[in-house]
Amino acid sequence: MRPKISIIGAGFVGSTAAHWIASKELGDVVLVDIIEGVPQGKGLDLLQAGPIEGFDVKITGTNDYSATAGSDIIVVTSGAPRKPGMSREDLIRVNADITRDCISKAAPLSPDAVIIMVNNPLDTMTYLAKQVSGFPKNRVVGQAGVLDTARYRTFIAMEAGVSVEDIQAMLMGGHGDEMVPLPRFTTISGIPVTEFISKERLDAIVDRTRKGGGEIVNLLKTGSAYYAPSAATVQMVEAILRDKKRVLPCSCYLEGEYGLNDIYFGVPCVLGAGGVERVLELPLNDEEMALVKKSAEAVSSSIATLKAMQPD
Repeated sequence: MRPKISIIGAGFVGSTAAHWIASKELGDVVLVDIIEGVPQGKGLDLLQAGPIEGFDVKITGTNDYSATAGSDIIVVTSGAPRKPGMSREDLIRVNADITRDCISKAAPLSPDAVIIMVNNPLDTMTYLAKQVSGFPKNRVVGQAGVLDTARYRTFIAMEAGVSVEDIQAMLMGGHGDEMVPLPRFTTISGIPVTEFISKERLDAIVDRTRKGGGEIVNLLKTGSAYYAPSAATVQMVEAILRDKKRVLPCSCYLEGEYGLNDIYFGVPCVLGAGGVERVLELPLNDEEMALVKKSAEAVSSSIATLKAMQPD
């Protein structure tokens, strides 16, 4: 039997993730959405691309969670974007309700699945998914660092005039403004990035990476990024299903690592068949550790807000 990947949310990120998964033949796809006809139509459309592109997987679009039973991976992209005038608390409340509903319906049908969270605020929603599912920490993981690192590598390649394929980089912390850059751990074919780019220009690249999502939102006017976020998610799906033991920055549950407890936070980890198989603790210097603590305070504040909203 082929692996089954269920994607909850058939918007741009979810449907594009389904596209990448199908093209890589990672497994059969179940696309779920609350809007009648949308997952069915997108699923059928993608299925009909198979004869042309040469992929052969089953793609099911549905409004019924029963079709997700026995999933190996559950990807949650459902969530509302932050709108003008919406506070951080408003966003947490809206997306917590959506996440709670999705996970409570999907998790019991696939008790051995790995859950990959994509909706925002990412670390907070991943924390909630672990609570609602009751899954062990290694099987609930958030996607943000892979996306942030991809943006960082893209901008470095543009600045240095080299191939993105030769850039290795690592970032930590929360998504966006809470991102923790790690230039010491960034190389171009093993050569420190500082040999190619000045500190001033590297600082500018880090700032652009932090604001990467907002830059695309401003350009699009309506909507947000979906090609890179979905590709980042599928890299994680592939690492798990093919037991690739990839070292990737993911939002993981920490119990003492980096001095942090009871928090989902972006850290380097080994991603394989067991989900998060290891969290890697880098030898951070004082400056880097101070940025990690600052980022963790922001994430902890969001989690505290979530806990205060929890139904009795």
